Amino acid sequence: MSKVPIGCEPVVGSLTPSKKKEYRVTNRLQEGKRPLYAVVFNFIDANYFNVFATVGGNRKDESFYTVSWACNIDGNPLIVAGGVNGILRVIDAGNEKIHKSFVGHGDSINEIRTQALKPSLIVSASKDESVRLWNVHTGICILVFAGAGGHRNEVLSVDFHPSDIYRIASCGMDNTVKIWSMKEFWTYVEKSFTWTDLPSKFPTKYVQFPIFIASVHNNYVDCNRWLGDFILSKSVDNEIVLWEPKMKEQSPGEGTVDVLQKYPVPECDIWFIKFSCDFHYKAAAIGNREGKIFVWDLQSSPPTLIARLSHVQSKLPIRQTAMSFDGSTILSCCEDGTIWRWDVVATS
Repeated sequence: MSKVPIGCEPVVGSLTPSKKKEYRVTNRLQEGKRPLYAVVFNFIDANYFNVFATVGGNRKDESFYTVSWACNIDGNPLIVAGGVNGILRVIDAGNEKIHKSFVGHGDSINEIRTQALKPSLIVSASKDESVRLWNVHTGICILVFAGAGGHRNEVLSVDFHPSDIYRIASCGMDNTVKIWSMKEFWTYVEKSFTWTDLPSKFPTKYVQFPIFIASVHNNYVDCNRWLGDFILSKSVDNEIVLWEPKMKEQSPGEGTVDVLQKYPVPECDIWFIKFSCDFHYKAAAIGNREGKIFVWDLQSSPPTLIARLSHVQSKLPIRQTAMSFDGSTILSCCEDGTIWRWDVVATS
C-alpha cells in the first residue's frame, strides 16, 4: 500500500471565490419527481458537443445511476446506461431504441466511462466489487478487473487514462484507488472487434492484480479522474485531492503517493456525489448536499475557486454536474428530479 511521504504537505485551496468567472441560472427543467443521478455531455463526437444525457430513478423496474456516450464502429452516437439491475443498456441515440443489453455484473452498476481514443470500448464499475471492460460494438465482455488484488467492496468510479490506452483507475468503498494495466491483455481487446461467434463464448480474461494501490483517503472514494498522469479523487470527507502515483517498476502494486493539492468542498459528506471537468480539464465542477456548486481551477497552484454557485430554490443534493466543452455551461442534476443550467455571464 502506498503511503504519503512526510514533509510533502499538499497545497489547500481557499474557499474565497476569485470572481474570475460568474455564472447565472439560465434554465431549469423538472424531469419527473425521482432523483437524477447522472448528467453528461457528449465529448466523443464534435458534432454533438452540446448534446447531453441524464439518467435517474424514474422507472419502476430500474434506477439508472450512470450514463456515458459511446459510438458504434460506423460513428453513430450511443448512450450507455446502468444502474440497480446490473445490466448495461446500450441505446441508439438516433432511433431511441435499445441497441444491446449486456449482462455480466452480479450487482448494480455505479459508473460507466468511455475510452475516448476507442469509443466503442467502455468500462463499468459495480457493487459486485469488479470493473468490466466491454466492446459495445460486439457486446463482448473482454476483461474483468477483480480477484486477489481487486476491490474489497463496491467499486464506485472508474476512468480511462487520457493518453495511455492501457490504463484505467478505479476507486470505491474499500477507501482505495487502484490503477490497472491492460497491456498484457491487449490481444483480447483486439480480438473482441473481429469475434464472430457468440459473445458468451469469448475467452473473457480476469485481471486480478492492479499495478498500483493508493490509500489517499480514509473513507469511501466515489469519484476519480485522470488529470494527465495525475489523479483527482474525491471522498466523502469534503474535498477533492490531486495526487501523483509514483510506481515502482520492479514491484507492481507498490509505490508512493505524492499528494499535491486539495480542493475543499463543504457539506459534501454523503457518498455518490461526482465531479465533472470541461473537455480540456481546465476546471472542475462539483455539487454538494445543499444544492451548491463549487467550480475549481485545475490549472492553478495554489488551487483557485473560480465560483461558488447557489440559488435559493436549489437546496437538495446535486449528484453530478456536467461541464460543457469550454466550461461556459454547467449542468447539475438533483435529488428532486430537476436539471439546472448555469451559464457564464459575459463580462464587459
